[in-house]
Amino acid sequence: MDQSFYIGAVGASQQMKRMQVQGNNIANINTYGFKAEKARFTSLFYQNMAAIEQPEVPYGVGARLLMTSTDSAQGGVVTTGRYQDYMIDGDGFFAVLDGDTNTVSFTRNGAFSVNDLLRPTGETDENGNPVIEKVWVLTDRQGRFVLGNDGNIIEVADQTAMQPVGIFDFENYDGIAHINGTRFLPVDKNGDAALGTGQLIQGVLESSNVDLAEEITKVIESQRAYGAALKMVQTSDEIENTINNLRA
Repeated sequence: MDQSFYIGAVGASQQMKRMQVQGNNIANINTYGFKAEKARFTSLFYQNMAAIEQPEVPYGVGARLLMTSTDSAQGGVVTTGRYQDYMIDGDGFFAVLDGDTNTVSFTRNGAFSVNDLLRPTGETDENGNPVIEKVWVLTDRQGRFVLGNDGNIIEVADQTAMQPVGIFDFENYDGIAHINGTRFLPVDKNGDAALGTGQLIQGVLESSNVDLAEEITKVIESQRAYGAALKMVQTSDEIENTINNLRA
């Protein structure tokens, strides 16, 4: 009786987590370059029971959310006409460098802009002060620098021209960490970043690959599973109360 109670309780809590995944997908349906996440479940085995031919046989008491996997399918094309908007047609990612942490992350969101950067030239003036120059660089509109195919920050000479934005790819995407909406961080099994085979297109962006109809269907599934799990908890509680009353 206790097992049915715990199965229902665990099921309800895990369906809430699944609905959070679907809710995040729906919230980012209009986010450029966003990749939908899919909830993956696994069975729980809390105990082992004695068997005739085997020493022990595991028996399950519910399921839990094991992980979320990222759907890497390409989204649609959104024409913006802005000079520094880019889309990758095919596989690959843009690379952006966080100057504060020196961390390189990867994204499919090519909504870039040109910003000024002040940096020392390595020279000094007549008073011994370092000479500072202003250069124009390509950023992701959030303070991170866009990298070119050579792995360096892109300096912009002509703000209307197509820039040499780098496209990078990995051996596989399994387990790649999804951070901050549209950015990803590779893990060891993804391998090292290499030049990608995708084609760079200027003046367009990739839309989110979230399928609203599919996400709404999953939300309904989770709501019904959540209700069924709570009904199991309620029924188990009623049966246990009845048995306790009979003992009295």
